[in-house]
Amino acid sequence: MPLAGELTSSLIKRAADRYALPAAGVLRLWTCRNSPARHGGGVRADAEVILNGAGRNVLAELCGVEPAALARALPAFTVDDPKISTGREAALAQVRWRAAGAVAGEAAFACRLCTARRTGQAQRAVRYLPRWQRVCVRHGRWLLDADADQPLEHLDLHGVPEVMAAQRQWTGVARRAGRAGAEPGQVFALAHAVVARWWEEALHWEPEEIWPHRLHRVAGGNAGTDLQRWRIVGRDPVVFPEVVAVADALLDPAMAELVWRDSGAGRPRPLPADGAFCRRLGERVGRDWLGPLSAVDYGGPLLAWMGAVIRRRRDQSGPPGWRDDPWRLQREQQPATMAGQLRVLAAEAQSGGSATRWRATVSAEHRFRITQLVKEAGEQLEELRGGHSGTTAEVARTLLEHLSRSAALIDQALVDTAAAAVAAGVALEEVAAWSRLPAQELAEIITAGQE
Repeated sequence: MPLAGELTSSLIKRAADRYALPAAGVLRLWTCRNSPARHGGGVRADAEVILNGAGRNVLAELCGVEPAALARALPAFTVDDPKISTGREAALAQVRWRAAGAVAGEAAFACRLCTARRTGQAQRAVRYLPRWQRVCVRHGRWLLDADADQPLEHLDLHGVPEVMAAQRQWTGVARRAGRAGAEPGQVFALAHAVVARWWEEALHWEPEEIWPHRLHRVAGGNAGTDLQRWRIVGRDPVVFPEVVAVADALLDPAMAELVWRDSGAGRPRPLPADGAFCRRLGERVGRDWLGPLSAVDYGGPLLAWMGAVIRRRRDQSGPPGWRDDPWRLQREQQPATMAGQLRVLAAEAQSGGSATRWRATVSAEHRFRITQLVKEAGEQLEELRGGHSGTTAEVARTLLEHLSRSAALIDQALVDTAAAAVAAGVALEEVAAWSRLPAQELAEIITAGQE
C-alpha cells in the first residue's frame, strides 16, 4: 500500500522488501535512462523516479494496486518526462532519476511507526512533506530532511511538548493566512527565514536560554559533545514554536499597524531601534529583550517585510507590485538547508593540520568567547568618543581606565586565538610571528592560560 505523499522510489523499495528482493533487482523491470544521485554511503534517500505510461502499469502490477490509487497517493506518479514518454521507445517501461525537490517539493523520512500502522511493516519510507508538517504528533517525532548525508530519520520530541503544541497551532495560523489572501507556505517560509537569522546570532545573545535547553533535550540530553552538528540537525525542530509565533504575528493586522506607526505614518521617518513592532514581536516569542536586536538586522527578511508593509500602505491607489508583496522572500534571504550546512561542515573537517577550517576545529564556545572579548573591547573604546573635555585629571582618568580595560580584553582575545590556532595544528612559530611575541613567551602564556 502506498503512503499518502510517498516518493515513487520509496514505494518501489518497500515493494522490493516485501518480495525479499534487493531494490536494484526490482528496478530491472524498468529501463533506467540515468543514474540516481548518491551520498558517500549509497543512493540518496530523496532520489526520485519518473515513470512513463508503460512504467506506471508495471508499478501498479508489482504492487497489486490500481493506477488511480497510486496517482492519488504518489505526487510524482503522473509527472511526465518527454525523454521517456515520447518517441519510438515510449512503449517500453522506463524510468528517469530525479531529485525529489525538483519534482514535487521537500522530502522527509516518514515515521516508521506510522508506516507500520498503515502497511504492517516498520520500513523506511520517504514522503513529500513541507517543513510545517514535520511533527508526528501521534508518536512525538520530528521527521528530518531526506536529502542530507546523515543517519538519523527523526528526532524525539517527548522532552519538548511545546514543539508538538506548535504543530497544532500552525493549523489555525494557516487558516488565517488563507483568509488574509496569503499562501500559507509563503508565510511559513518568511517566518522561518526570520527565526533562522535569529538562530545564527543566538550564540552571541547572553539572555537566550530557551533554545539551548531545547536543543539539548532534542539531542537526547546533551548536544555539547558535538554542538556544531547538533545546531545544524536540530535547528528546525528547536525553532519551530518561534516560527509559528512569528507567522501568527506577521498575519496580525494590529502588528502591521504598529509597523505603520513606527515608520511615522503620514510623516515618514527611519524605523527606530526601539520601535513598538519589534518590541511587541519579541514579547510574542517570549523574549522581551529581543526587540532592539531584531530591529537592527539590516538586510534581513524581517525588515524587508516591514518595508513592503509600509510601501503598500503609502501607495494604496494602484495595484501592488512584487516589491510591495510582504510575503516575497528573496533568494539571498533563504536560510541554508540542513544538507547544505552538513556538506560545508564535512568539507571543513576533511583537511588536517594548519589547513583545517577554523569553524571545524575551534568549538562554538571558544569562538563565542573570542567574539565577546573583541566586542567588549570595542564598547570600551566607543565610550571614549567626545571624552576630551574636562579637567586634565578627569580626561586622563577616563581615557586610561577605558584604554586599559580594552587592552586587557584584547590581550585575552589574542591569547585565546593563539591557543586555538596552536591546538588546531598551526606552527607555534607562525602564531608567534603573527602575534608579535617571542615563541617561548607565547608558549608560556598559552600554557598558563590552559592551566
